[in-house]
Amino acid sequence: MKSNLARTIIGLTVLLLTALPYASAAEMAPAAAEAPMSMKAVDLRLTLRTLWVGHIFWVRNVVIATHSHDMKAAKASEEMVVKNAKDIGGAVASFYGQEAGDKMFNLLAGHYGAVKEYMNATFKGDKKGAAAATDKATKNAEEIAAFLSSANPYLPKDTLMSLLSAHYGHHMAQINAVQAKDWSGEASNWIAMRKHIDSIADALSSALVKQYPGKF
Repeated sequence: MKSNLARTIIGLTVLLLTALPYASAAEMAPAAAEAPMSMKAVDLRLTLRTLWVGHIFWVRNVVIATHSHDMKAAKASEEMVVKNAKDIGGAVASFYGQEAGDKMFNLLAGHYGAVKEYMNATFKGDKKGAAAATDKATKNAEEIAAFLSSANPYLPKDTLMSLLSAHYGHHMAQINAVQAKDWSGEASNWIAMRKHIDSIADALSSALVKQYPGKF
């Protein structure tokens, strides 16, 4: 029952993301968006956006290369997925220490592992395997949300869970579109995915600025 509910929630998230206009981070939090940002805060926002865009860029490359049976390209892209996860972990470590950075890296490894399992299962037509991967992704999202919310009081767990569930929904939609060779649909999904990842990065950077005002 719990796993079915999780899959239903993520499935509905994908449908909503494609049916409704995108709401930017500024639109979701107009008061915060109107407040002036220091150059250090702007630099942090841009740094985190770059890191998180790198995540979806390299995972997308893995998906397309794997579907094309170009395993050399898939391997090179996967190496970049790992490097990117280490860089994100390093960003976390710069605020919360190396142990926290390592924890973030391991959680991102679990996230990518679930995405890869979903990809492999989908490309094989294994619906049970895809469902199991989605359950893993849901559990992983809960772990990431719990970890980040415990580190920063300005990151509510429920909000993070919503953001991360939608993010995994984008991965699912992308893989499904590639499998169906629906390149127009994949392109539309990428645009939504790209904007949504900025919302995740912005939520993290805004919370860090609030938690450490002396640094910004």
